[in-house]
Amino acid sequence: MAVARWLLLSLLPLLAALPAWPAQGGFEGTVVRVVDGDTIHVRIGDRVEKVRYIGVNTPEVHHPTKGEELGGREASEINRRLVAGRHVRLELDVQERDRYGRLLAYVWAGETMVNAELVRLGYAQVMTIPPNVRYQEMFVKLQREAREAGRGLWRRA
Repeated sequence: MAVARWLLLSLLPLLAALPAWPAQGGFEGTVVRVVDGDTIHVRIGDRVEKVRYIGVNTPEVHHPTKGEELGGREASEINRRLVAGRHVRLELDVQERDRYGRLLAYVWAGETMVNAELVRLGYAQVMTIPPNVRYQEMFVKLQREAREAGRGLWRRA
């Protein structure tokens, strides 16, 4: 009993140092850099995490082989307007990190899920990678509506 109590008391300072988990499961932090249309850096406590939006893909701005793709700058600018310098909530799904070590998240700025808003505005396409499929149906519906309305990347020339 004394060992268990000692262990608990010794772990309390470590647990107190961890970032708070929101009720939905995830992290809260402040966006310190917008990399492109679907990747940001978020300060969570005393560290910065590279965060990749779940379920969506935007055209590339900085890609080693593809270079800059049509619409990449626009998608990055929309993302910047939505999140730069803002407090965000990162909602996690089943798989927490990708093969590059990036945190995978649905990013919320206030009441707006940024992933969905980028699709709704037509600056992101649905890219579902199981097991992270929580909002797939909503993303597909938003993409269909954006395409039919000719918004963003779907704009007719």
